Amino acid sequence: MPPLEILYHDAHVVAINKPAGLLVHRSKIDRTATTFAMQQVRDQLGQYVYPVHRLDKPTSGVLLFALSPEMARTLSAAFAERTVQKTYVAVVRGYTADNGTIDHALHERLDKTTDARIRPDKPPQAAVTDYHTLARVELNEAIDRYPTSRYALVEAKPQTGRKHQLRRHFKHIAHPIIGDRKYGKNVHNDFFIRRFGCRRLLLHAASLSFPHPVESHPVTIKAPQDDAMQAIIEALFGGTDSASPESGRARR
Repeated sequence: MPPLEILYHDAHVVAINKPAGLLVHRSKIDRTATTFAMQQVRDQLGQYVYPVHRLDKPTSGVLLFALSPEMARTLSAAFAERTVQKTYVAVVRGYTADNGTIDHALHERLDKTTDARIRPDKPPQAAVTDYHTLARVELNEAIDRYPTSRYALVEAKPQTGRKHQLRRHFKHIAHPIIGDRKYGKNVHNDFFIRRFGCRRLLLHAASLSFPHPVESHPVTIKAPQDDAMQAIIEALFGGTDSASPESGRARR
C-alpha cells in the first residue's frame, strides 16, 4: 500500500488519515488481512505506536496514536473522560431533522471471535450522538417502496464512544448510513454501487479535537475525504447551495 497520510506528528502523538477498508490492528474480524494501520505507521516512523481509540474497518478519517505507553494512558483517559471531540460526516437514507440528539442506550455487541469477554447479560450503556444536517437531496429513483429516494448529508458528533455507535444510532432513527451492510438497507446500498460504483461505508471521521497530553493546549486535527467519497457527495449534493429537492440537487 502507499504510505499513509500523516496529518499531525510531534514527539508524543501521531495522527493519520485512515483509508476505508484498513483495519487499525490485527484482528480476527478479517483473518485474510495483511496490512494494518498500526503496523504501517510504525514502519513509516521507524518506532512503535500505541492505539488510543479505534475506527471501524470501513470508516475513514482521523486516527490517533500515542508514541509511548505513558501517552497512551493519558490519551485513553481523555477519551474516557469525554474531553475529546470527534466530528464525522455521513450520507444517510432519508431526510434527517435540521438538528437532533440521539439519546439511545446500546448493548455491547457480542462477537464471539473478537469480544469474547463481553457479558451478554450486561445492561445497555448510555450512548448519545448530536447531529446537524448539512444538505438534503431527492432523486427521481424508485428504489424502495416510494417513487423517489431521499438522502441527507449529516455532521455527527458522538458524545460517547460505544462500538458502532453512529451506525447503530442512525439505524435507530430510521436513517441508516449508506454502504452499511450490517445496519443499513441493502436496496439503497446496491443502488449506490450501480449508480456511483460506491462499495464503501459513507462515514468519515472528519476531525478530532483534544487537549495535548503534555502541553495541554488544544489540538484540532482535520482529515480530508478521499476522492471516492468526495465525488459521491458532489454528485449527490452539488455542494450545499440551496436548490429544490425535486431537481435532484441539494437543499439545506
